[in-house]
Amino acid sequence: MKALVLSGGTGTRLRPFTYAMPKQLIPVAGKPVLRHVLENLRELGVTDIGIVVDARDRHIAAALGDGADLGVRLTFLHQEQPLGLAHCVALGRDFLGAEDFVLHLGDNVLPEGIGTLAARFAARRPAAQLVVQKVPDPRRFGVAELDADGAVLRVTEKPDRPRSDLALVGVYFFTAEVHRAVAAIAPGRRGELEITDAVQWLIDAGAEVRAGEYGGYWRDIGCAEDVLACNRRLLEGIRPAVAGGVDAASRLTGPVVIEAGARVTGSVIEGPALIGAGTVVEDSHIGPYTALGRDCVLRHAGIADSVTLDGVTIDRVGGLTGSLIGRAARIGRARPGDGRHRLLVGDDTRIEVAA
Repeated sequence: MKALVLSGGTGTRLRPFTYAMPKQLIPVAGKPVLRHVLENLRELGVTDIGIVVDARDRHIAAALGDGADLGVRLTFLHQEQPLGLAHCVALGRDFLGAEDFVLHLGDNVLPEGIGTLAARFAARRPAAQLVVQKVPDPRRFGVAELDADGAVLRVTEKPDRPRSDLALVGVYFFTAEVHRAVAAIAPGRRGELEITDAVQWLIDAGAEVRAGEYGGYWRDIGCAEDVLACNRRLLEGIRPAVAGGVDAASRLTGPVVIEAGARVTGSVIEGPALIGAGTVVEDSHIGPYTALGRDCVLRHAGIADSVTLDGVTIDRVGGLTGSLIGRAARIGRARPGDGRHRLLVGDDTRIEVAA
């Protein structure tokens, strides 16, 4: 089996961060979202992976290289315009050949993995196997209607009046039969080739289309709150590990990871928390559900339930919570204060707050 990972899109709801980087490279629990996806695929035994990227994007290829450090082979496919998920399948036709494949959205995190569903697909090999999960408001998603045996009767993209509460998770298993469907459909009302239309074409043509319900945690990283929520969930699973330096005046409670080259002095760190390689934490309080990037500097700072990217400096600012702080941002104190602050700060930004 091969894999096709879709990593395009403008990430408008994650601006200002996505002005300078694709949303798939925003870290959760110390690792870019896309690496979580690729690790899940590798655990399935899938090592030949095509990644569809925006034609103008250079960041993803630079971040991942050829995939050797992950134990996979990466092929980058450039999509000139965002013309839909089914268009991505058409773009990957030569790469995929006649093999079965898994289509995985590059901004969807499923930490429990998809091994059970992959095994179910391999055992039965329907033309398509959808991954679904019950949601409170299915109008925001593609929706599948199933019969009692798990066969898919109908799929609808973001219906105004859903006839099911089973949303399509951003993972699909296909045999090569889907290429016939993709070639047969026309652009939908959004001007894109919709993967739901291709699946419906298979159903109407009499092909077997099934669905498997995913019961684990699933998050589509679309906005800052999604990043923070996913970060909280993944940090809950970390194991304590201290590879950096922690002095006797510091106190660690709960599961805390201190990566190599990091240094903690005179500080309290409440887990779950992760301190990235090369980061310096001095006379600070790091609260739970915080992941600090690499080479950050925090002095007389207080932060909790937050994510910082690499190279951030926070000096004499406390009360930060629910914050997402971009690369090389500098947060300083404008005047004394004791308030709480929620910051969404882009790359290379300087800001002063009452702290």
